[in-house]
Amino acid sequence: MTSRRGFLAGLLASSLAPTPSWADLGRPAFLTAAKDPDGSYLLAGLSEAGAIQFTCPLPGRGHAAAAHPTRPEAVAFARRPGRFADVIDCRNGTPLARLEPPQGHHFYGHGLFTPDGSRLFTTENDYENGRGRIGIWEVARGYRRIGSFDSGGVGPHDMLLRQSQSGPQLAIANGGIETHPDSGRAKLNLPQMRPNLSLLSLDGQVQEVMELAPELHLNSIRHLAISSQGILGFAMQWQGDPGADLPLLGLYEPGTPPDLLAEGDPRLRNMRGYGGSVAFSPDDLTIGVTSPRGGVVQVMETRSGHIIKEHALRDVCGLATARSGFIASTGLGAIAALTGHTAKQLRHHDLAWDNHLVPLT
Repeated sequence: MTSRRGFLAGLLASSLAPTPSWADLGRPAFLTAAKDPDGSYLLAGLSEAGAIQFTCPLPGRGHAAAAHPTRPEAVAFARRPGRFADVIDCRNGTPLARLEPPQGHHFYGHGLFTPDGSRLFTTENDYENGRGRIGIWEVARGYRRIGSFDSGGVGPHDMLLRQSQSGPQLAIANGGIETHPDSGRAKLNLPQMRPNLSLLSLDGQVQEVMELAPELHLNSIRHLAISSQGILGFAMQWQGDPGADLPLLGLYEPGTPPDLLAEGDPRLRNMRGYGGSVAFSPDDLTIGVTSPRGGVVQVMETRSGHIIKEHALRDVCGLATARSGFIASTGLGAIAALTGHTAKQLRHHDLAWDNHLVPLT
């Protein structure tokens, strides 16, 4: 039987035990998924210099991840139409939970925590009903699912948290493309697709919806970035004629029309219709977008919308804000710093980096 003195000593020791934090891992700057040469998959934490600070195994190909705001805990999402979202203790790779969407749903590869870390939101496809959903998971109860609501469109992909005058909002990139696992990655509704960028309260109330002009309804809004002033950058993927030099990057300030960048610039064709990741520079004066198909990163001024630099990087897709500009990752293992008009390889790893560099903030 435990003595009263022993019980109190144990209680005191537990109260003094340090709370795990990202500092235990050297404060990694980014999370990213990758494929190992042996065909296995993993989640990695990278420093801002591109060094690997930890790796954790994944059961299949990952897409993006969400980092808990305080604990060294991440949720790694399967690439669409995957159904796993693994909660991982990044200190040792221990799986803490595996989230599975309801029957008739699959994940879209992205999610985020509330600032206090109490809830996780996930973008999902309700493919039986052809609509987008946002799943809600309660962290303290072992990531128990507690509900869901409409995403404001079809094909919700990326999602960010934005602060507004009325409180926090979910900014959701609804790509507009209907898919079904029985059809693989086939796009089922191109003639009718209507992409949008929806702003929702954290309880699912639609506060604002931005749609592109009808002639651009084939421009699927896929990935997002946010400036220090709350302006949203959005990257698009064109589903029409592959030779078109249409804009693939836009800015949206709620309450105003969207601003599509570099319209009419023939260099847009170098993107081959595919905007991958998007990020603002630290000073918000420029914004970058990647294209793994084109093997380029285009950097544009946020005020004029002009392309001021195009970096050639084979199979580039991951992009994030770094202290001196941008940091990019490629499917060939490179981590590169993009500063001003130069691209410098920081590291090369024997890994195929997947689509995104997710910043830990």
